[in-house]
Amino acid sequence: MKNDAKNINKWLITITVMLPTIMEIVDTSVANVALPHMQGSLNAGTDEITWVLTSYLVSNAVVLPMTGWLARMFGRKRFLITCIILFTLSSLLCGAAPTLATLIFFRILQGAAGGALIPTSQAIMMETFPPYQQGMAMAIFGVGAMFGPIIGPALGGWITDNMNWRWIFYINIPIGIVAVTMATYFIFDPPYLKRAKVAIDYWGLALLVIGLGALQVVLDKGQQDDWFNSSFILSCSVVSAVSLLMLIYVELKHPHPIVNLRLFKNVSFSAGNFIMFIVGFCLYSSIMLIPLFLQTLMGYNATMAGMVLAPGGVATLITMPFVGAIIQRYDGRKVVFCGLLIGAFSMYIMRGFTLDAAYWDFVWPRIVLGVGLAMIFVPLTTVTLATIQKEEMGNATGIFNLLRNVGGSVGIAIAATLLSRYAQFYQSNLVGQVTPYNAVAQTRLAGLKQAAMSRGLDAVTADKNAYATIYGMLRRQAAMLAYNRIFWVVGIAFLIIIPCLLLLKKPKRHAAPAGMH
Repeated sequence: MKNDAKNINKWLITITVMLPTIMEIVDTSVANVALPHMQGSLNAGTDEITWVLTSYLVSNAVVLPMTGWLARMFGRKRFLITCIILFTLSSLLCGAAPTLATLIFFRILQGAAGGALIPTSQAIMMETFPPYQQGMAMAIFGVGAMFGPIIGPALGGWITDNMNWRWIFYINIPIGIVAVTMATYFIFDPPYLKRAKVAIDYWGLALLVIGLGALQVVLDKGQQDDWFNSSFILSCSVVSAVSLLMLIYVELKHPHPIVNLRLFKNVSFSAGNFIMFIVGFCLYSSIMLIPLFLQTLMGYNATMAGMVLAPGGVATLITMPFVGAIIQRYDGRKVVFCGLLIGAFSMYIMRGFTLDAAYWDFVWPRIVLGVGLAMIFVPLTTVTLATIQKEEMGNATGIFNLLRNVGGSVGIAIAATLLSRYAQFYQSNLVGQVTPYNAVAQTRLAGLKQAAMSRGLDAVTADKNAYATIYGMLRRQAAMLAYNRIFWVVGIAFLIIIPCLLLLKKPKRHAAPAGMH
């Protein structure tokens, strides 16, 4: 088996692991646009249907950090193939689900299987390529990872409009069959990853499932349920905090922990994970805010909002291979530094959005952000994982991806909360300016009243219409100011983590050995 593994072309291995990665990432975002159709088809309420997304994210988050442990328990090849089969089968069952309860159950299975696909694929990529090519390997992986969010919403919308929402799950079946076939013939376990018979860390497993599951529910449902004014959110928060604190104690004591927290003794790895957490915060919050701004304030439909986001994703795709080539020769930390500055600059542009902005006014800063993200993700992943031993690569990639996802969930939750609070704050301030003593406001009201009366309305109705119009304008202005303020906060977050780059260990550059192709 070892000889077979050595003779497999690394690009074949790359294609093999990228297929399930793209499938999983597409499925994370593809269901978002189909929620209204699912709601009508399954006779579900608005609050109930969002569990289709929440259930997937919760099970995904739980499995991510235990990927390395599961790969050692069952053998990585066997584990990867099992996850692809389970993901494909659960996709089929999601599409065929007759009720909301069954759909949520199969989405939990799908999320659990999908959670292991990305870190396992990433670990295989890091091991397949020699050290001097690992930057390029992560660039290729990043291209696949970015392909998902770009194609997901657009593909989901097209399938839902032209076929049926069930087909957004059925499309995984042929991809899954091809991925299983390729993994069977092209993926082999390295000698050090033989199946290990170790004592199962039952306490760690239970605490991990409870702690991360409760945390994800809090982040996903917090704003919707008014945070700690809800007894459900408060209970989940307490359960999550206690479980995660106990998890840290148990995992540091256990000889074979389900999550190897001892990796955080490596300062460079810890710093890289913290930076990725904040970058996840910035990325997911901005990706959530931009289409929301366009659809609620600018009147864009879902397709047009997607067309604003897409060029940024394309910019990332184009930039990543160049970044992969650059970090083979230059210090990756400097590239991350430039990426953080570019990310902050894009947020500075976005904080200047107005209600009179045109399409390209929104596309341009999104492209700038896309370039910045490409300069962050590839070198940060490479530098963070460069100091990790191969035996621990599965653990490390699981933790790394978990913190990016949790950072994204925190970013979305905080952005949604700030948006609501800031909008109320600015609306109160603006409404307070509409008084009989404000000449500008009175002139505007008189003009609106006169226009309404010229259309045949009586004086009383015209007066009410004028005030209603002013109030609507103030609400839009307040919301716009709230968005601008949050973009400013996200930009500051990009800048705050720059000093952490000093804690990252300078990666060793390896010259290409003679005869390598």
